Formats: sequence, C-alpha cells, structure tokens
Amino acid sequence: QVQLVESGGGSVQAGGPLRLSCAASARTLSRYFMAWFRQAPGKDRSFVAGINWSTGATYYADSVKGRFTISVDKAKNTIYLQMNNLKPEDTAVYYCAAHVGFIQTYYVAKLYTSWGQGTQVTVSS
Repeated sequence: QVQLVESGGGSVQAGGPLRLSCAASARTLSRYFMAWFRQAPGKDRSFVAGINWSTGATYYADSVKGRFTISVDKAKNTIYLQMNNLKPEDTAVYYCAAHVGFIQTYYVAKLYTSWGQGTQVTVSS
C-alpha cells in the first residue's frame, strides 16, 4: 500500500495556472502507475492524467490535453500536475491515486487501490 498526500489546490482566475503535488510513500514506487482524478459536485470521479513511475510514459484525458502536464520527481517521491489555461469547468476536488502495475483501463477509478485525501481547485470566470 502506498500513502499519498496532495497539496497545491486553491482558487484561480480562468486562464491562470496551478500546480498540484502528490507526495508518495512506499517501500518501492517503481512498480506503480500514478494518476490524477477529479470529482466535481454531483459528478463521478473522472480520469485526468496518469504516469508510469518507471518509464515516465504519460496519458491524458482529452479535456486536458495541451493544458495539463503530469510529471514525476523520483528523488522526492512526488508527482506533479501542472495545470495551465484553467477553465471554470476544471473546478473539482483533485485526487492522486496509485495502482500497482500498468493497466490498459487506467482511466477507471475503481481499479485504483490507494488514494489521497483530495485537494480543491476552484476556477472563477
């Protein structure tokens, strides 16, 4: 099991940036696939971006491609989500998640075994 702690949420005007961080603690992280999900009020939790810890391969939801970037700092055991050109529809609670090994259905939230507590992102127009 991996412990995950998110930080970096807040309020921002549309068009602005925010960077989320997710500090991970585990005996070894090299086998994990890490992802960011988000959940807006009244909606299901949805996939935002994912990264293979060992290879660095990245995956994005169509709605954030070209605006968001997921990355990993292995020395700090931390993944980041750089969010640029934010839109009001990006408003949600953002969660960091971890899964042991890569799965083709990486966008399915219920397959992830470890979750952070979530951090609120609010984008005003």
